[in-house]
Amino acid sequence: MKNKLEIFLFLILVMPWTLAAQEKSSFLKEVFVENNDTLNYRILYPQNFDPNEQYPLVLFLHGAGERGEDNEKQLVHGSSLFLNPGNREDFPAIVIFPQCPTSEYWAKANIVRAEAGNTFEFDYALDPHKSMGLVMQLVKSYSKNHFIDDSRLYVGGLSMGAMGTYEILHRMPNTFAAAFAICGAGNPYSVGNYAKKVNLWVFHGAKDDVVDPEYSKQMVETLKAAGANVKFTLYPEANHNSWDPAFAEPELLPWLFSNSKLKDE
Repeated sequence: MKNKLEIFLFLILVMPWTLAAQEKSSFLKEVFVENNDTLNYRILYPQNFDPNEQYPLVLFLHGAGERGEDNEKQLVHGSSLFLNPGNREDFPAIVIFPQCPTSEYWAKANIVRAEAGNTFEFDYALDPHKSMGLVMQLVKSYSKNHFIDDSRLYVGGLSMGAMGTYEILHRMPNTFAAAFAICGAGNPYSVGNYAKKVNLWVFHGAKDDVVDPEYSKQMVETLKAAGANVKFTLYPEANHNSWDPAFAEPELLPWLFSNSKLKDE
């Protein structure tokens, strides 16, 4: 009887992790190669994928803690949102999670870490980091596929990935129909070339002690001043992990997938 109880408890503890791993295996492991440079990424195809149909494309940029070379850690946050059976049924899409190597950062940022608070300065005048350049080429490559609806390309990310989101919008202002940025920061002086072309939803935690919410507030203010259609959600009790309530927003995916670009944009 004792052995049966131990087996039962083992199954209770282990099975959820096993099922989660099996679900994440739906994100296929791929490697993008451009001029001998490589970028690891995972890709999720819609259930019952039909190459004769057209699907929206979602690019998701992870945070600094998920950097690496294993092509796995980038799925820690956000992948469950797109793996949710109801979401997969209601919003069939191709979803890409690239992985930034440990030695790099998505955005061209000068970061000063201090007990009084971290500061971030962004300079997009120079060429992007290699990883961001590869992400841009990856998006261009997929957008040429006949099964991609190039009027419905979306990008989003959290923390470092939100910073990368603002940068890729600046560098590819005519590409994306909508974007979401969670607990991030960006260059407010760069929004002019995409503000009227991309709809945005910005999230932040009011108690964030890693990336000050003032960075998001400043981005939202300058976006609005530039004529952007931008939503802002500030969670009063959330710290840096404001991605948890953001991913729980029932309107996030309906809003995201409702956006499309005019074919002549």
